[in-house]
Amino acid sequence: MSLRISIYFAALLTFLITACSTEHSKIVIAEYDDVKIRMDEFENAYTKNVGSLAVAIKDSFENYKNFAELYTNFRMKLDDAKLRGYQNDSELNDELQNYKKQVGSSYILEKYLVEPNIKDLYEKRKTEIRASHIMIRPDSTGELAARNKTQAILDSIKAGQSFESMVQKHTQDNFSKPKDGDIFYFTAGQLPYEFEDAAYHTPKDSIYPQVVQTRFGFHIIKVTDVKQRIPKIRVSHILISYSKPDGTVDTAATYATMDSVLAELKAGKDFGEVAKRFSDDTGTKDKGGDLGFFERRMMVPEFDEAAFKLDVGQVSDVVKTSFGLHVIKLTEKQSYPTFEEDKENLKNLLKRSRYNDLYTELVENYKKEFNYKLNEDTFHQMLDQNDSTLIGGELRGGEVLGNKTLYSFTNDVVTVNDFYSKLKSDTEFTGKKFNNDFISRAIKKYSDQQVLEEKANTLDKTDSEFAELMKDYQNGIFIFKLQEDEVWNKVKIDSVKLFDFYQKNMEKYKWDNRVAFTEIFARRDSVIRHYYDLLKSGENFDSLASKTERPNMKEKHGKYELQIISSDLSKIADGLSKIGDYSEPIPNQGGFSIIRLDERDPARLKTFEEAKAEVSGAFQEFESRRLENEYIDSLKKRYSPVINYDQLRKAFTQYTK
Repeated sequence: MSLRISIYFAALLTFLITACSTEHSKIVIAEYDDVKIRMDEFENAYTKNVGSLAVAIKDSFENYKNFAELYTNFRMKLDDAKLRGYQNDSELNDELQNYKKQVGSSYILEKYLVEPNIKDLYEKRKTEIRASHIMIRPDSTGELAARNKTQAILDSIKAGQSFESMVQKHTQDNFSKPKDGDIFYFTAGQLPYEFEDAAYHTPKDSIYPQVVQTRFGFHIIKVTDVKQRIPKIRVSHILISYSKPDGTVDTAATYATMDSVLAELKAGKDFGEVAKRFSDDTGTKDKGGDLGFFERRMMVPEFDEAAFKLDVGQVSDVVKTSFGLHVIKLTEKQSYPTFEEDKENLKNLLKRSRYNDLYTELVENYKKEFNYKLNEDTFHQMLDQNDSTLIGGELRGGEVLGNKTLYSFTNDVVTVNDFYSKLKSDTEFTGKKFNNDFISRAIKKYSDQQVLEEKANTLDKTDSEFAELMKDYQNGIFIFKLQEDEVWNKVKIDSVKLFDFYQKNMEKYKWDNRVAFTEIFARRDSVIRHYYDLLKSGENFDSLASKTERPNMKEKHGKYELQIISSDLSKIADGLSKIGDYSEPIPNQGGFSIIRLDERDPARLKTFEEAKAEVSGAFQEFESRRLENEYIDSLKKRYSPVINYDQLRKAFTQYTK
């Protein structure tokens, strides 16, 4: 055979083998009856069981094997549940429906509100922006007049007027006015969302083309810088204060001292040592000037700007602030966190900034989808007839109004009676006056929740992840019901069976060495010494023990029943020679103790009565295992399962190639 033919034949053979090999996900790892469990199903289930793909990949074949057997049993049980008609059981379906409503509402808010918005926050927070603004407040002129005024200023700027001159003429933000409207650097999650969103959509050295409204008023925004954000930095500083210890201000002395500091640093002296000698910041000088980590806007702007410009190890020029003169050394920069590392922080930022607005927007969209309608006539009739009465009492006009529709959805109608039955038991509203504000808030609260539940009802048809969650829960309900029918309800306990079980297993039920003792306890050394002297003089031990100062032992007069020798007190008692002996005063738990040995019980087997509770628990566990095994055996006889262990060895191998 020529070399060319050999190469061709080898290539053809390789092609045929590759073409005929089963795609990894479709490898059958187990089968029974006409059911095949494929690799993708097994790997998904295994990953879910161990918590992550990373763990699953590294696991052993023995663990895969054990899980494959358990999973096959699980699948056979589910098929048995279907044969029994569990899917048509109204009680089980009601339980699933209730779970869908409860979990669905939270799922919707997490997936469709929180997740996308914290991801947006995370991406935006990689960048920081410096902006200036002109702000006009509504005040007494009203919103329309304020908006029109702000628009006129923006139009003037677009026509050629200087932004900075318009700041000086018009802005009502007196804090930023002296700085031509500059509000310094910020990142997403620090300022009102409307302001931030506009700034993030504006290029550097540009003005946002529209008027922006926030809770503070109307704004014209100019972006002056855009840069990659450094989340946190750590610096040390040396502060030379303008103020002297006697309260006087001596600027010349401040500059002279700073010259000495600079001379020391230029001579190569350690920054921390110089800070300890010279710095007037009493909170940091003993730590070599270390301020720890901080974010943008946590320091005064002059300090902040100088510090964030430094490289690690670099020392700044002299920085002037209202506190005095500083030199700053950057010691660490924090890298940008991963999304998972920052997730909880992002959620908190979202909650504080715009969660409520996003929630309202989401719910309002769902209300439109489900044709939500408030019956205004019924609403006002209910208010008029119950004006100023307290929520929680009898509803006035209920005989006439009770069955009228207050609000409705596509698939749901809420009557006045339905609404008021919730309202009068809601602690947020009970005892409050029946007025427009409280009733409107209550209607919003209940209708919002109901519309989320309405959305959850159909979510499994459009969201595969939620559908899988519901399927898992349904499977869980079915398995629980099977365990109830086949195992737990069949466990029968009677005294004869328990005693027989005890006799076969009595070696498992043992007492270790135990002691019973009595304690005299006093908080003061002088008191316990006095009691000890009385005992030596013949005073009755029990009469003194009844005076114990240990609060939880007063009713028991200091007596401790038989117990295993593990506590400090029991060890002291065990160290005494014979019954009736007592110890010298011993320091113990905030006071002093004298211990008397009352009884010894050497290690022995427990009697049936003593072990009965343990025996009962062990017997139930034994019977449950036996019945479970019997049930699994019956399924195996019916379905004849086969696990393909050779194929199972290929589990997760596609991730390790």
